[in-house]
Amino acid sequence: MSVSSSAVAIWPGLPDTERRVLLELLLHGEQPRVRIAERLGLSRTSLTRVTRGLIDGGFVLEGALHVSGSRGRPAEMLRLRPDAAHFAGVKLTADTMYLVVTDLQARVVAEAEHPLPSREVTDVVDLIARSVPDVEGGEVVAIGIAVAGDVSETPDGGGILHHSNFLGWDAVRLADLVTSAAHLPAAIVNDVHALAGAHHWFGTRARHSSLVVYGVGAGVGSGVVIGGELHLGANGRAGRVGHTRIGGRGRTCTNGHVDCVHSFVTMPAIAHNAGAEPDDYERVLERARGGDAVARAAFENAARALGAAIAEAVNAFDPEVVAVMGEGTDMLEIAPQHVRSALAEFLEEGYPDEVLVERPAFEFGLYARGAAVAAMRRLLV
Repeated sequence: MSVSSSAVAIWPGLPDTERRVLLELLLHGEQPRVRIAERLGLSRTSLTRVTRGLIDGGFVLEGALHVSGSRGRPAEMLRLRPDAAHFAGVKLTADTMYLVVTDLQARVVAEAEHPLPSREVTDVVDLIARSVPDVEGGEVVAIGIAVAGDVSETPDGGGILHHSNFLGWDAVRLADLVTSAAHLPAAIVNDVHALAGAHHWFGTRARHSSLVVYGVGAGVGSGVVIGGELHLGANGRAGRVGHTRIGGRGRTCTNGHVDCVHSFVTMPAIAHNAGAEPDDYERVLERARGGDAVARAAFENAARALGAAIAEAVNAFDPEVVAVMGEGTDMLEIAPQHVRSALAEFLEEGYPDEVLVERPAFEFGLYARGAAVAAMRRLLV
């Protein structure tokens, strides 16, 4: 995969109106010119000028004429050229780097996996910079990095990793370091925020303007979209739900609680609460599916904790939909009634049937795909 200097220059210099048209086609698909002009408040003359630049740059293609049932000239269609640019997405865990390359429609065209040589920042940055050009898939114009931790944006669209328990890093300007090493624009994002941003743009057919995405696995967190915008919070900590106290007694969390969401809903907590080692989640899942009462109780308590967390988000944001994603969402299958009863218990108004909860198909690579979409957002929003 080649990395060209022209790609670095094109994207930061793309005029605002061209970016708006490109984003419109990316999010809403092929459209007539007249509809794009109406949605963006552009004159036909302005749109013609803007789209000419996008067509010449290879980002947009002119489609067939669309004939409507009404009289008048057929509408000239415009559509995105998905392979015009590619984005690298990286998900970092405590010991592994997962890497994908996507096109402009967030379709994964290549992927790779590498063990971390160490947890030293310089070694990880070097691994990212060396690995991106080696993955075949298309010309990469930006890199996104997803990490479980506290991340805030910088004014230039990059970001700072304030803290990561898994990596043991504090106050690392990771986006700047990767940009310097890879000579490409880079963005860093919390991994669940990355899931939420990608799900908002590409993960649901309905274009929801508000949604909450929960990521449940080794930890738990959420990403929030309000008014069509991914809400990161003043310090990059929006969507923290793990230490909400819900009663009961489960695994002791890092804050010393035995009765918070973290005490019940994470995979290590479920395993512990079933009397197993924290890394024995899969064995506990088999026990629960086989009817083991202790294992089922651990999943029922996890389902109640998840329902309580969802209720708090609904109370705060009233989203159109809540999506639960991650490796540890089996409580939705094993004990769905406990999620609903917790919603009834913790919702301010107590109308659980009004809360739309979805469990989209999930694989771990979606974190890296979300990082690629974060790089896309960095250049287009």
